[in-house]
Amino acid sequence: MATQVTNYQCPACMGPLHFTGESGRLECDYCGSSFNTAEIEALYGEKEANAVEAAQNAAEAEEATADGPDWDTSGLSEDWGADAGSIKAYCCPSCGAELLCDATTAATSCPYCGNPSVIPGQFSGVLKPDFVLPFKLSKEDAIKALKKHYLKKPLLPSTFSKANHLEEIKGVYVPFWMYDGKASGSVQFHATTVHKYTSGDYEITETSHYDVRRAGSIAFEKIPVDASSKMPDDYMDSIEPYDYAELKPFSTAYLPGFMADKYDVTAEQSIERANERVKQSTEDVFADTVTGYATVVPESTSIQLKNGKAKYALYPVWMLTTSWNGNNYIFAMNGQTGKFVGDLPVDKGAACKWAVGLTVVCSILVYIVAWILWFAGIL
Repeated sequence: MATQVTNYQCPACMGPLHFTGESGRLECDYCGSSFNTAEIEALYGEKEANAVEAAQNAAEAEEATADGPDWDTSGLSEDWGADAGSIKAYCCPSCGAELLCDATTAATSCPYCGNPSVIPGQFSGVLKPDFVLPFKLSKEDAIKALKKHYLKKPLLPSTFSKANHLEEIKGVYVPFWMYDGKASGSVQFHATTVHKYTSGDYEITETSHYDVRRAGSIAFEKIPVDASSKMPDDYMDSIEPYDYAELKPFSTAYLPGFMADKYDVTAEQSIERANERVKQSTEDVFADTVTGYATVVPESTSIQLKNGKAKYALYPVWMLTTSWNGNNYIFAMNGQTGKFVGDLPVDKGAACKWAVGLTVVCSILVYIVAWILWFAGIL
């Protein structure tokens, strides 16, 4: 039995609503009406509760009417195998289509009628996020950023930007854990100073070594760790930072028009990554206070995190997939700031030319330096 979902429709014309980052409102593409999130949240809060109740009633009714006509279905298999626990069925209230989604999907769009849908229960109780960072940038902004990403890349194949095909672009609210806490500890650094001087015909380099220690306490707020196993961690880290001044209390009214996932990596499972980020940030802050040296390298770090707390939030991310020459390339853009990352193919021929060119230039420079030294009588 498919679970009922909630469609966000325009109260004026019943057309689909979507959240627009530029205006910060929910807008209707059909009649042009716009609504603030509080209006829609109040209107659809009751509908979401009714959808949950309807799903429960439908399940009970299905169980009560299990005894029906005797049809032979022995040849049909309902076994999804390893995917059985990760697939769920939902019913679109606008067109009645049955939607199949994985277990973490919380907001999507019906592929048949296009209505944005929020799945009740995915963001309720302990699963309800504390905060949401609304999208500010549109799909068009993401496409422009992708084209800009191609520019000034000398090793990019010349045909890539023209021949590659944009397979998919989707705005996703990605689940994140935000950690607050206070770090206390110490860092031992190995530092050096370098002094060069001339003695007769010799140029002497004198290097002095020092042990430097820094200790103290640092308060951390909103250390982000993505809580979705589907998202590449390096991409999510690379599109930071986010502007937390625009963090909003969670409301499903921000979701229509975008995909949204609930977390499938728990706060406890994410602690190791959070601790590593605290350690690295602490080392960086303490290293900034060690000045007047040529080099500063951390040798040992002892950090204790106190009063740590985790909050659950949804961050806006545009995910883009392109295909070229039989391969897929994935890109990610911060849906708030526009920071863009992604891997690009390399033209091997161009790379070889660059390598040869650099070798030639280095050889010429070495020859010139050697000639000058010989002319000066040093060689």
